[in-house]
Amino acid sequence: MKNFKSYIAAATIVGLLGVAGTAFAAVTAQTPAQIAASVTGQTVEQVTAGRATGVTYGTIAKEAGMLDEFKVATLEQKKAILDQRVADGNLTQEQADAIYNRLVTNQATCDGTGSAAIGKSMGAGFGQGMGMGNGQGAGQRNGGGARGGMGSGACLIN
Repeated sequence: MKNFKSYIAAATIVGLLGVAGTAFAAVTAQTPAQIAASVTGQTVEQVTAGRATGVTYGTIAKEAGMLDEFKVATLEQKKAILDQRVADGNLTQEQADAIYNRLVTNQATCDGTGSAAIGKSMGAGFGQGMGMGNGQGAGQRNGGGARGGMGSGACLIN
C-alpha cells in the first residue's frame, strides 16, 4: 500500500508538470503581430492596423528596416510550434524537419510579402492565430489535428 501511494504521488507530480509545461509554452507563444511589434518598436495595435490594410507583418518589419530580425524571431516561433507538434504526436520528427528545412531555405529569398505559403503547401498548420480552433490543422491539409499557430508575414507561410 505504501508503494502504491508513492506511485500515485509520482504520477500526480508528473501530470502537473506536464500541464504546467504546456501552459508555459502557451504563455510564451507570440503571434506575428506581437513579433512585428517587438522588432519594430510599434504597438500590437499599430501593426494590426497596418495588417488590416492588406500589408503583411513582414512588410511592416521591412519598412521599419527590421525584416531580418522579424524573420529570425518568426522562424524561432515556428520551430517551437513544430517541436510541440512532434511532442504531441501530431507530426513525426521527419515531417517537422522537412517543414523547418523548407522554411530556412525559403528565407534566403524572403521579401516580407508572405507569398510562399509554405505552411499551406506542407500541411504545417501554422494557421492564422494563436490558440485552439484557429488554423489549418496539423499535417492533413485543412483537416484535423492540433490547431493554432502563426499567421501571415515573413515568407514563411501565407
